[in-house]
Amino acid sequence: MKKFNKIVKSVALCATALLSLGLISCNEKSGGKNGVVSGTENEPGWKLNAEKPITFDWYINFSWFARHWGDSKVSKYITEKTGVNVNFIVPAGNEAEKLNTMIAGDALPDLITLGWYEVQVPMMIDSGLVYSLDELAKDYDPYFFKVANPDKLGWYRQEDGHVYGYPNASYTPADYEKYNGKLTSNETFLVRKDIYEALGRPDMSTPEGFLDALRAAKKKFPTANGLPLIPFGTSEFIDVGNSQLQSVLSHFLAISPEQNGKFEDVALGLTENPEYIRWLKTFRKAHSEGLIPTDIFVDKRSQIEEKAAQGRYFCMLYQNWDMQAPQNALYARDPESIYIAVDGPKNTKKEDPKLAGGSIAGWTVTLISKKCRDKARAIQFLTYLISEEGQMDTNFGIPNETYTIVDGIPTLTPEIKALDSSDKNKQETEIGVLYTYWMLMDTAWQAQWGVEYAPSLEQPQLWTRPYVTSYAVYDGLTLSVGSDEDLIYQEIQRRWGKDLSALIRAGSEAEFDKILADYNKFKYDKGYTKVREIQTELMNKNKAKLKR
Repeated sequence: MKKFNKIVKSVALCATALLSLGLISCNEKSGGKNGVVSGTENEPGWKLNAEKPITFDWYINFSWFARHWGDSKVSKYITEKTGVNVNFIVPAGNEAEKLNTMIAGDALPDLITLGWYEVQVPMMIDSGLVYSLDELAKDYDPYFFKVANPDKLGWYRQEDGHVYGYPNASYTPADYEKYNGKLTSNETFLVRKDIYEALGRPDMSTPEGFLDALRAAKKKFPTANGLPLIPFGTSEFIDVGNSQLQSVLSHFLAISPEQNGKFEDVALGLTENPEYIRWLKTFRKAHSEGLIPTDIFVDKRSQIEEKAAQGRYFCMLYQNWDMQAPQNALYARDPESIYIAVDGPKNTKKEDPKLAGGSIAGWTVTLISKKCRDKARAIQFLTYLISEEGQMDTNFGIPNETYTIVDGIPTLTPEIKALDSSDKNKQETEIGVLYTYWMLMDTAWQAQWGVEYAPSLEQPQLWTRPYVTSYAVYDGLTLSVGSDEDLIYQEIQRRWGKDLSALIRAGSEAEFDKILADYNKFKYDKGYTKVREIQTELMNKNKAKLKR
């Protein structure tokens, strides 16, 4: 590390010398010393350096992200305004492998956006590979503290007192109070409207009603648009399970993550909950009857969304945010064929679901790498993006071109609304509004405008509002990377990833019971109790943090 630091210092000295001779541009690695003017408490740095062009490499840890900077009007507008151009880097395959390789090779790009829950977040922080945002802001852009939410900074402050990442889609307790009744959840049980209504709008909240509806749909509608109907679908299975059949299903069943004062992880603890097991057995029964095809275990997100756009699923336990493109395609073909949200699985008490709203942890965090070509410009660009001006630009776009102010409310033009409804992919590629660039979106801030949804998207969003619940206290229960508990947790999760699909594919209930019993024995033999104790401690720390 000492040798590495000497190399860095040598490079910095050379860069300074070359700059004085005018031999390199602002785009060279500089650590914020290429004539960059620091911001102040009253003037953001990005405004003071907009005439100095720079390009940042920005890694997005989601293989499905397919947008480019510089194609759309909004991205060009932001570059013209700030001087910042962006080169997105997206993994072609396994996200973890790509990111781990960059970490191991000390080759991180300028900016990194990934799920807050990923193990690489503490790994990069503990290894000293990323800057603390508060220190960068203090040195180069104090205006950051004027636009950054103090509750979010408090949530992400580490034991050393510093903050290394800033979240998107984060909702503070104050947001829940301020926007009560306006917040939505991404968790929905969807049915194809025309088929559901043709079947008499059956009650699918019980195992019996669910199975009967699937059987009736398959019998009455064997095909959809000339292709075999798929009675039930959900999100993709990964090596640690299936999010919809774990946490989302538990929310529909109103199962609290906290049982008798202990935190019960959705992959580790739910396997002893009778309500949860009751529904897993229902899915096993559906699969045994051919109502859940084997494709469900191998389809990736792109394939799932393609089938949804074809209207091939009768019902889905799926995140409605990711259904935008399929919904628009279906609506354009036949408005009655879109998916609508209805009551999904319920517990034996028939309690209402408790669907996860946005959490204070948010969805992703964005970090600035110590390999960043200009840390000053990077923190200034981040300040711009999280500011109200940045939010207006990334959500609504260009004043008087993509939106106008109507009765004090920013409103997309009719042309942009129509394009987004008819061809969202084209809108995002050519225009770029509505958080096409979502890396630092503040969806709670957006709620103040009374979000207007396209007809194809409105019903599932509004349906969730009465059931939105904050699970913030259970966020961020990340075990120390490399600790005994972390290794135990990872091993149990991988085992669950295999056993979940095996449970649904079990040929009999007796086989199901055997697989489940073996799994539960495995998790305790490996040390699940130790994991639960640590996660419970972290949960209690969260409770104290949120009370401040």
